[in-house]
Amino acid sequence: MESVALPAARTGGTVNGTVALVWFKRDLRVRDHAPLAEAMHFESALGLVVIEPQWLDSPECDPRHVGFLLDCVTALQRDLAQRGLPLLVRTGAMPQVLQSLRREFRFTHLFSHEETGPGWSYQRDLAVADWCRHQGVNWTELPQTGVVRRLRSRTGWAGRWAQRMNAPEAPAASGFRAATGLEASAVPTLRELGLPTLGAPLPPGGERAAWATMDGFLNGRARDYRRAMSSPLTATEGCSRLSAHLAFGTISMRCLHQATEARIAATTDHSLAHALRGFSSRLRWHCHFMQKLEDEPAIEWRNVARTVDGLRPGDGVHDSSVDTERLQAWCEGRTGYPMVDACMRQLRATGWLNFRMRAMLVSFAAYHLWLHWREPGLFLARQFLDFEPGIHWSQMQMQSGTTGINTLRIYSPAKQARDQDPLGVYVRQWVPEFGTAAYPGPIVDERSAVAAAKERLYGLRKTRDAHAEADAIQHKHGSRKSGLPATAPKRRRAGAAPDGQGQLF
Repeated sequence: MESVALPAARTGGTVNGTVALVWFKRDLRVRDHAPLAEAMHFESALGLVVIEPQWLDSPECDPRHVGFLLDCVTALQRDLAQRGLPLLVRTGAMPQVLQSLRREFRFTHLFSHEETGPGWSYQRDLAVADWCRHQGVNWTELPQTGVVRRLRSRTGWAGRWAQRMNAPEAPAASGFRAATGLEASAVPTLRELGLPTLGAPLPPGGERAAWATMDGFLNGRARDYRRAMSSPLTATEGCSRLSAHLAFGTISMRCLHQATEARIAATTDHSLAHALRGFSSRLRWHCHFMQKLEDEPAIEWRNVARTVDGLRPGDGVHDSSVDTERLQAWCEGRTGYPMVDACMRQLRATGWLNFRMRAMLVSFAAYHLWLHWREPGLFLARQFLDFEPGIHWSQMQMQSGTTGINTLRIYSPAKQARDQDPLGVYVRQWVPEFGTAAYPGPIVDERSAVAAAKERLYGLRKTRDAHAEADAIQHKHGSRKSGLPATAPKRRRAGAAPDGQGQLF
């Protein structure tokens, strides 16, 4: 953990007369939790989870996200109780929840982890910071991923990531003295929050489930990782399935990184070691993409490369129109392209899809259907149980050709079907009506649609303005090894990551 300035009142040991509040957001765990470790030094402490209307009402939120969070919070409350720390669960807007709580519980210090979230959470944090200043509450935010706040240059970022990930875990937190007069509150149900019950079961949530999933992967399931991750037939078991746990923070990136490296060092199984090295590299890409949103929050709603503004309908520059018929067909899995439709239906039913198939869905929306990435991105955000804003919006733009620096990846649904589902097992499972009169014909002609997309995008990339902008984007966002000069961009392959959503392991 990097050094963080602590409150002036703290001189070592217990800080007399001071009370700490630990605000849990997307860090629903006990192990390797820096805010918890800091709270141990205070005379009394309390934990807090806030279910915010801004989140519930946001266009990225889905009841399955809330359901998974509630499961994780239930497990967290139990684990904290064993350590003497009550966990309150409140529903309401911040900082009003803090104001109400302070009438009962005169906390002097607020601890939380840094968060790289969507625009609403950034505005929320600004409001909390302002409230803390006016109330005289010391708010300390601590890093939990490889994302660096107020980063001036990407040069050396990889080294900083390694330094954080290889540092010792935060001290184990236990033996709290709970604030008097307050007890842990009941975790609400979806119904109590005014949300519908879920139609399909969720994967187990909470810290124990995260570690069990990781152990199963590192100790066997990972052996065929590099091959199995590409096909929807094998990825369900072959991938780590830890992406949702990382998104909700039931395991830290540091713990996962160190456990992976330890397993690589300990195993004599060369196939397993080779597979885990591939997995380990994707942990770095995870934070690399999150850093992009941290450095440029506008990529959530605005093209990274401004030279592509107005290229597609609906980007909000020249018009706000959306081809609703094409968008709806894509969302419902009835495009007439069976591999695309099967992937969308699996995603909608389960909340998960392997990396290559996610990339294919975005590619099809962006190039075949010529849809702007924002509306498809919001729909996918609601479907992905592992929605991670920084990765999601970076990847939506990367797969749509609007970053200005990444290679255009245009996936052929037919080729993906041949490569990943040669016997048609997957398609028959999710599109049982394929081959009957009930299945629609292709919504667009693939050859002409792709040809038109290539002509527009490749033509634009040849312009002088696009070249100049690409250099500036590479300088700000491009990946490079520690010490590599930022003035040496590799324009066409810059920042190229494994071709899929970066949060998928």
